[in-house]
Amino acid sequence: MAARSTPDSVAAGGGTKSAIREAAVKLFGDKGFEQTSLREVADAVGITKASLYYHYASKLDLLHAIIDPIVDNLRSVVVDLDRTPRDSAGIRDVLRSYLRGMVHHRAAGALVLRDTVTIINAVADRHPDLVDDDQTLREWLAGPNATDEARLRASAALAMLGVALMSREFAPGADDALVEATLLDAATCVLNPRDCA
Repeated sequence: MAARSTPDSVAAGGGTKSAIREAAVKLFGDKGFEQTSLREVADAVGITKASLYYHYASKLDLLHAIIDPIVDNLRSVVVDLDRTPRDSAGIRDVLRSYLRGMVHHRAAGALVLRDTVTIINAVADRHPDLVDDDQTLREWLAGPNATDEARLRASAALAMLGVALMSREFAPGADDALVEATLLDAATCVLNPRDCA
């Protein structure tokens, strides 16, 4: 069991909310969302359960705090598409932006793998927007008057980038830079084999 600390001492080390999220990501990934109690999360952070409730009203709120930034990243990428030239450099920039959001949140990968149904239910209210954003990004990557091949390549490229979320499970020793470089090159090659070295 973690040594008890005050919320102020946790906050001094990076913020209580952040510490709670990090502990929850680890515990939810290791044990599963349903099998992890908020008491365990609070103990891992070294705070009381009441302190945890001050920051997150429920376990579902805590799950949203973990998953929402991943969904929000896709939204931010799609919002900027109209201002991005659809050339090799622009496409690579869009892929990189999308990928960086997933790499940044890749600690949640074990949770996504373990509790896919829970995650889907948790984002149900955002699902239509998520599907629309995903479709918008795929269509942009495929290009105007896209062929079936271009649509398949766009879908495959995004699927490759999705590996970033699970990269700690598949390649635990890979640092963020290696994950980003490897997956960005792979996705770029899938989209346009002429861009491969």
